[in-house]
Amino acid sequence: MHSHHDHGHSHGHGHNHAHHFDTHNRAFALAVFLNVAFVAIEAIYGVLSNSLALLADAGHNLSDVLGLLMAWAASWLASQKATDRNTYGLKKTTILAALFNALFLIAAVGGIAWEAIRRFTEPASVAGMTVIVVAGIGVLINGITMMLFMKGQEGDLNIRGAFLHMAADTAVSVGVVVAGLVIMATGMNWIDPVVSLVIAAVIFIGTWQLLKDSVNLAVDAVPRDIDPQAVQQRLAELPGVDSVHHLHIWALSTTENALTVHLVKPDPSDDDQMIEDATEMLAHDFNIRHATIQWERTPQGCPNEVHC
Repeated sequence: MHSHHDHGHSHGHGHNHAHHFDTHNRAFALAVFLNVAFVAIEAIYGVLSNSLALLADAGHNLSDVLGLLMAWAASWLASQKATDRNTYGLKKTTILAALFNALFLIAAVGGIAWEAIRRFTEPASVAGMTVIVVAGIGVLINGITMMLFMKGQEGDLNIRGAFLHMAADTAVSVGVVVAGLVIMATGMNWIDPVVSLVIAAVIFIGTWQLLKDSVNLAVDAVPRDIDPQAVQQRLAELPGVDSVHHLHIWALSTTENALTVHLVKPDPSDDDQMIEDATEMLAHDFNIRHATIQWERTPQGCPNEVHC
């Protein structure tokens, strides 16, 4: 006896993700536009003022645009309909984008730290006023972009990747401004690499959780905000259910979760109603909206209660 119930699948799902994409679509479009404009400003000023720091930062901000485009593309792909071959659609791309964004950021941390350590031994020339002003514009643009993703990042790892990318950049720009002003006032050149190292540490701490979460979702671990013990207990408490086997919970995307489970229920009466109730409970209490439940009429000897 096998029963599969996709909660509200007839229309709810595609619509749900399409709506989710629409809300972020404008944010991504505006973010990409602002950041491309900023890269252009930095590159032009970098050439005009002959500042290597600005050109380097323009290159770095270009990697941001790539990170944003990747998150945007994944968000769009996840909203596309499933096909015969891609039966879940391309929702998993959101997990890959979050993972790539985390790796981008870890690489950036390495770059910032390396550059800072190098500057301890050979101090760079003091950041001029132009650099400070352009970095100030960077604080503004990255700050605005960061705010665009502020709301979405709580429930969506892909959006959190974009958010952290922008937050990291805002921090770098703030660092340039602060270090520049302090150096101009005091002439202490070592302030610059110290600020860089502090920022690198802050970005690393923020990114580590993103990396852990996205790797977890990529290898089909239970998403962090779902307690598998609680899910098992609630399923075991359903009327007529003797035990719970083969419980698997994984992420289909950075916002949708799936579950498969075998329930030992000797009495076949009320099966349909129970599927309905269990599906409703999983969707409402655990945000698991793709549930496949299989009945077992007799316990089939299982050494390990959860996975066998």
